Formats: sequence, structure tokens, C-alpha cells
Amino acid sequence: MTTTGTTRRARWFTTAGADPNADHQVFLFPHAGGTAPAYQSWAATLPSTMEVRTLQLPGRQERLGETPFTEVEPLLDALLEAFEAELDGRPYVLFGHSFGGLLAYRLAVAAAWNGLPAPALLAVSAWAPGLEPAADLARVSSMSDAELLARVAQLGLMAEGTTLDPATLASIMPALRGDFLVAGSLREDGEPAPCPVAAYCGALDPIAPPSGMATWEDHCPDFLGTAPFPDGHFYLFEHATAVQHSLNRHLRRLAARS
Repeated sequence: MTTTGTTRRARWFTTAGADPNADHQVFLFPHAGGTAPAYQSWAATLPSTMEVRTLQLPGRQERLGETPFTEVEPLLDALLEAFEAELDGRPYVLFGHSFGGLLAYRLAVAAAWNGLPAPALLAVSAWAPGLEPAADLARVSSMSDAELLARVAQLGLMAEGTTLDPATLASIMPALRGDFLVAGSLREDGEPAPCPVAAYCGALDPIAPPSGMATWEDHCPDFLGTAPFPDGHFYLFEHATAVQHSLNRHLRRLAARS
């Protein structure tokens, strides 16, 4: 079992200027191998009613010297501790893409198990419980670096045929491989999310197509539906603003209900 050092608040979640007057805290979870800057524009483009905090896992950028996690349970234990320190009583939203969606979902479940307030909204992009292609993808962790990068390229994360120099490979591969190992270690238990769920995906995604995202209906008390967008697994790169508008609409409608 791989572990890391301390769970210091400033290391796990980054902020682009905390705003205590915002109505909601919004926690963002990147894709496998991803980093906090993947969401660097969200703080500027989300409504001012949302304060953005982005997850930065061990093994990347300023945390490069820390060993990446390779199992889901120890990662969730450490993540929950860091996450609890971020909460300040305001309602909050969890949004994750792909591997980040898995983490956001399991963090919402862990928060409920440990007596913490449930999210006002769990928004999950390109991941759903029990998707067989996603489970198959987790097994690419056993591939060589070249095979793993080729598989990731097929999903649109980088151009196919891209070659990386040894220094870049050494900096990104442990985190990427570790994230796939974490995903592969998840054992589905059917536990429902303790809050409303909104789903997002690429219409051409081979891993999490719109039909697969519909499984969320069986994993939450209030499924708000799936919003498909053009493109594949990494549709979010081109359609982030539309997703942000959708999140804002969902929050306003949920607030009107209550």
C-alpha cells in the first residue's frame, strides 16, 4: 500500500483567491494524471457566487517529490481529512472529470459515512459506476509507458504519435500510472451518492457514452440527467463554459426547490 506524508490543507487544494462571500464552495477534481492548472480558468469564468478549490494530488508539479497513491482506500482517507479542513459551513459542489469523477463520487459517499454535510450537488463528467469500458481502461496500468501513452492518446488527451523526452516521462508517468491503479482498485458496492447528481459526457466518448451515464439514476436520490456535448472523452477542454453554465442553472433550480 502506497502512502504519502501529511495532508496539509494548502497542498491538497489550490485556490485562486478565496472569496468568503461566495454562496458555494466548488471543489474540482482533475482527470487521471491531471493537475490543478487543468481548471485554472474556472475561477475566472464561474459565477462570482462560486469559490473554486482544485485538487492537487501527490506526485505532480509542486508535489512531485511525494509518492503517488496506488490504492483507492488510503487515498480517500487522506483526501477526506484534507477536504474536511476546507469546509466552512457553506454549501458545496463537487465536480470531477473521468478519474476525478470517481474521486468526487467516492468522496461524497465518504463524507456522508463520516457525518459531514452532503454536497449540494455532485457533478460527474465522463465517469459512472459500473461502466465496463472504464473498468477495462483501469487495467492499462500494467502496460509499458509507450503503450499507456498510446492508449491515453486514443482518448484525445494528447495527439497520437506524440513522443516525450525522458525527463518529461519521468515526471508524469508515476502519477498517471498511479491514478489508473487507484481506479482499478475500486470495488463497486452500489453505494448511492448522498445528494443530487448531474452528469456530463462527450457524445462520442467510447468509455462513458450518454447511455452509460444513465446508470447514475440508480446511484443517487435525485438524478438531474445527462448533458452530452460534441467530441469524445475530453470534450471538457472545448465545452467547459457550457458545463459551468449548466452547473449554475442546476444550483439555482435546487435552491428554488428548497
